[in-house]
Amino acid sequence: MREYLLTLCVTAAVTYLLTGPVRKFAIAAGAMPEIRARDVHREPTPRLGGIAMFGGLCAGLLVASRLTNTGDVFTLSDEPRALLAGAGLIWLLGVLDDKWGVDALVKLGGQMIAAGVMVWQGLTILWLPIPGVGNVAVTPMQGTLLTVALVVVTINAVNFVDGLDGLASGMVCIAAAAFFVYAYRMWYGHGIEGAAPATLFAAVLMGMCLGFLPHNMHPARIFMGDSGSMLIGLVLAAGAVSITGQIDPDRITESEGSVRSGVYSMVPVYMPVLLPLTVIAVPIADLVLAVVRRTWRGQSPFAADRGHLHHRLLEIGHSHSRAVLIMYFWSALIAFGAVAFSVRSSSLVIVLAIVLLSAVGLVILLMPRFTPRVPRWAQRLVPPRYRVRASRASGERGDDADGSAEAGAGGRPGGATALGEYDRPAREGRPRADSRS
Repeated sequence: MREYLLTLCVTAAVTYLLTGPVRKFAIAAGAMPEIRARDVHREPTPRLGGIAMFGGLCAGLLVASRLTNTGDVFTLSDEPRALLAGAGLIWLLGVLDDKWGVDALVKLGGQMIAAGVMVWQGLTILWLPIPGVGNVAVTPMQGTLLTVALVVVTINAVNFVDGLDGLASGMVCIAAAAFFVYAYRMWYGHGIEGAAPATLFAAVLMGMCLGFLPHNMHPARIFMGDSGSMLIGLVLAAGAVSITGQIDPDRITESEGSVRSGVYSMVPVYMPVLLPLTVIAVPIADLVLAVVRRTWRGQSPFAADRGHLHHRLLEIGHSHSRAVLIMYFWSALIAFGAVAFSVRSSSLVIVLAIVLLSAVGLVILLMPRFTPRVPRWAQRLVPPRYRVRASRASGERGDDADGSAEAGAGGRPGGATALGEYDRPAREGRPRADSRS
């Protein structure tokens, strides 16, 4: 565990220290596009944050290769080299897109090539445990197709969710933490050395995200861009493929005592292949909804719009920071809930805890919908935001009880809410907000 923590800290430190110089380089290189109609930020912000994250990835793998226990991963397996090769290709593609822009189909082809390179170097799916059936070996062609599909879907899911400051890096960090817990338990709990590469990948991924987050939290000083979002999506997918393709299911069966128990024990970590990727179910759901929504309208699945989950949180009244925290909450609940269920699948306490937390999250999610209607005689007793809304609902001018019309929702003139800044482009002289993805 100490070696993983050291690797995580080195990765985070290198990423954090590189992000400042990378920001200056991005500004000097002109990787700072003008505000578009679909952007949420107000001022031009440099991209290319993926350069710092790739530097952290290389530093983390270099340090891990020099340590005693994690160093064995590099001598016994080619998976770290496969990851580095695929990450280098996808990172280079992202840098080109951040600076000059790359066609969506070209990016899709590049993602498939990066996944194919990892497969060529041995990072591929070899077998699948099917509940009620047992362990099913896949052919090389089937394994290649499954691996490429998993990598491409995960990359685009992370890329699609990168629409608010700190959202993608935070959600991937949460998913990586849950995945690290599962892979580490698989290695040390069941004594399966094949889970070591996935554990290392998860630790490095956490370091990349944690090192970049301080620069990317709202208001962000730099964006990771496609060079960062596609990179962390590939690393997360590589961990899932590693633990799926290299762990011998018979070892799990021996540890659990029966084939049925072994198969069901492996289900949570194999869900990335079946769904895919339970640990980032929220980005996956956002991706599926976006594709369905755009196809239904006759648009390209890669066309940008204002229908992502985080945009809907803003539209119902949440602030930028609260919307990000709500997405964090649901990601953590699903990811760690799957891990907890894999440990104690028959525990009623875990099920009740997940249901209770889901109810709490739902209440917080819908809280702006439940704005109280305050009578005029009681307006002096509530914050100004409720006075304005109550007056507006009753058809009044919007003045509060003391005659002041300057304290609107959230303390903004004219009753503007946190989202109101983005919903009134003509009034504020800014373009309408939308996703960066």
